[in-house]
Amino acid sequence: MRIVLFKTLALSAAIFASTPSWAALLDHGAVAAPDQYGAKVAAQILKKGGNAVDAAVATAFTLAVTYPEAGNLGGGGFMTLYVKGKPYFLDYRETAPKAASRDMYLNEKGEVIENLSLVGAKASGVPGTVLGLWEAHKRFGKLPWAELLTPAIGYAKEGFTVADKQFQYRQDALKLFSGKTNFNDYFGTMKPGQTFRQPELAQTLERIADQGAKDFYQGKTADLLVAQMQADQGLITKQDLQDYKVNWREPLHIDWRGNIIYTAPLPSSGGIALAQLLGIKDIRKDDFKGVALNSARYIHLLAEIEKRVFADRANYLGDPDFNDVPVNKLIAPAYLLKRADEVNPTAISATDDVKPGLEAHQTTHFSIVDHDGNAVSNTYTLNWDYGSGVVVKGAGFLLNDEMDDFSSKPGVANSFGVVGGDANAIEPGKRMLSSMSPTLVTRDGRVTLVVGTPGGSRIFTSIFQVLNNVYDYQLPLTKAVAAQRVHHQLLPKDTLYYDSFAPLTGPVADELKAMGYTLEDQGWEMGDIQAIKVTGKKVETASDPRGRGVGLLAK
Repeated sequence: MRIVLFKTLALSAAIFASTPSWAALLDHGAVAAPDQYGAKVAAQILKKGGNAVDAAVATAFTLAVTYPEAGNLGGGGFMTLYVKGKPYFLDYRETAPKAASRDMYLNEKGEVIENLSLVGAKASGVPGTVLGLWEAHKRFGKLPWAELLTPAIGYAKEGFTVADKQFQYRQDALKLFSGKTNFNDYFGTMKPGQTFRQPELAQTLERIADQGAKDFYQGKTADLLVAQMQADQGLITKQDLQDYKVNWREPLHIDWRGNIIYTAPLPSSGGIALAQLLGIKDIRKDDFKGVALNSARYIHLLAEIEKRVFADRANYLGDPDFNDVPVNKLIAPAYLLKRADEVNPTAISATDDVKPGLEAHQTTHFSIVDHDGNAVSNTYTLNWDYGSGVVVKGAGFLLNDEMDDFSSKPGVANSFGVVGGDANAIEPGKRMLSSMSPTLVTRDGRVTLVVGTPGGSRIFTSIFQVLNNVYDYQLPLTKAVAAQRVHHQLLPKDTLYYDSFAPLTGPVADELKAMGYTLEDQGWEMGDIQAIKVTGKKVETASDPRGRGVGLLAK
């Protein structure tokens, strides 16, 4: 397996003016989105003649209304694109406010203050979603900007039907935010099966439709956001908003079994981790011969690989604009061979012996392919369900709690149980390390798979397992997405996580326990994969049965 960084080139929206000769000319465009509203909007935009980027923008704004636990205006994310046969990566991750400091979540004893990086205004980084969507549309969009926000405005004004699972998450959020934020004032009336309207959010979306991203970062919406920060003793200022920038970065390029995978570079750990997982597994391919999917041996082998990937993640990875991260060393064939040699195929490697190898809940994802074969894989987030719980009064949108993705104290686990080091310490203007991994697989210059998921530290291990299911075990896409998934991240020691959708029980569980593993239901579903597979001109979708997502063809 060969891994390199792929250099992107500038490309204007004019490329969509006519049907290009390179186009795949698929039978249909397609979308896999986390709820019925986002999927329907994307399909409508594609049917109108919009391209994959238009559909992505419309879907993202729609989910900010209908999927408030993760869809957002007040968060950030990553977008991997494939346009006219070329890959691109857009980083619209949140940044730490200028007033942020390394020890801002520690008490006088140097201990982490519980939930300070998760709940309330101090937990929020400077949002990137609105500018990210604006810049994607500015570069590649075809339909008018305002037209793409029209469906979201409609759902905010007229309302949408609250889903059962949405209500369940709201109950958890109410308990966490009770007495600490204004969350209940806005979302306390949500009831499953009933219509939920958001008039303030509708007005905000109308301003953004009319004025573009300028309203959010310099206009009335910016003023409302800063007023909320001042009322709640948050850190984001008008200057923070005015200074926020998105980054067009070089997507990570993995040459794998005749395919080229394009995925997230830093400040996401996901692409590097996925490259390491795939590379080490291929080196240890003899260990997997004849091994049944999700057997005890299979799960043990994944755990042995994953624990080394997480050791590297904790020590080396952070915002590349602030750190000299040894990316090429971490994914070099010689290094992966060294790490593969450390895998014990028959017993658990002692956690204390797994060191960095070099010398010296809630996110959401959607996948879209248009008729011409252009593709968007987009993952964006508020971090945990409903973010910080802070709603911008007068604007109606939730703010993120992404500051928890920094290392509040190097060596101390965050809310996902993942430890970090100095490379991910808090600094003003810095982007917090992420695991989001919007991913595209191509072959012979055409997209063959679009995939991604929420799930925090489980994101890249979930994508890794879906790729194994599709390419090693030849499962149909729907079964590959629905199959059991497990997760191991070095710490807690020898712990394998599973979910209630496909619990780890029976003889396989007994065998793993006999080896010394602790098995734990993590208490929430392991991801919400949204995938599209292209075979020739045929397009198929798969939306994870763990969630309430929908896959649609735009006929």
